[in-house]
Amino acid sequence: MQVKTALPQGIAALVLLLPALPSAGDEQADAGLALVRHFVDDVHTMSARFEQTLVDADDEVIETSSGTMQIRRPGRFRWTYDEPYAQILVADGVTVWNYDVDLAQVTVKPQAELLGHTPALLLGGTGKVLDDFEFTGSYSDRDTQWVRLRPRDTESGFTRVELGFNDGILRRMIFLDTLEQSTLVALFDVEINQPIADDRFAFTPPPDVDVVGTPRTRNEADM
Repeated sequence: MQVKTALPQGIAALVLLLPALPSAGDEQADAGLALVRHFVDDVHTMSARFEQTLVDADDEVIETSSGTMQIRRPGRFRWTYDEPYAQILVADGVTVWNYDVDLAQVTVKPQAELLGHTPALLLGGTGKVLDDFEFTGSYSDRDTQWVRLRPRDTESGFTRVELGFNDGILRRMIFLDTLEQSTLVALFDVEINQPIADDRFAFTPPPDVDVVGTPRTRNEADM
């Protein structure tokens, strides 16, 4: 049974942004595209706190979570979930490690296979990643410049991506999937292009946990 839950502060307003995008002039569209290009080309590292909410097609909240995130281009990121349960997701450029602390289980998958052409590439990919998305519009709302993109790969599992920028910094993300579910992410305490230690993007399974899958080497990934 699904229970309708109040959205966390800072995310509730995002649900109101899901209807059809208002038309935008060329100048606003150019500004939106420039923000996305700047994010992909010039933001080499990023760290923040996040609040994430999964909403179903009936606007009912399925799950809320929170934690911290770090990314470093190309292809490295770490998402640490603190609530409602502890989970660590690490991409080291070759392998994605998913550590469920409560289950004492680590799931290992090839990064290219798992992420494919999904919106996750926008957070860790290089400039060429924009070739995988179609720009469909841009608009301003409450001091936030929103940019809407559509994955070109119809099998990516997603139908739309919305990125919200404030003062040129990514602060909000909305991902709509093929099940008509929306993942809403709000970012706080964002730091851009600050050094992040290499070990944040490396993962060694703790002792006495089950490991499902086999990590790939960088040589295997290049084959």
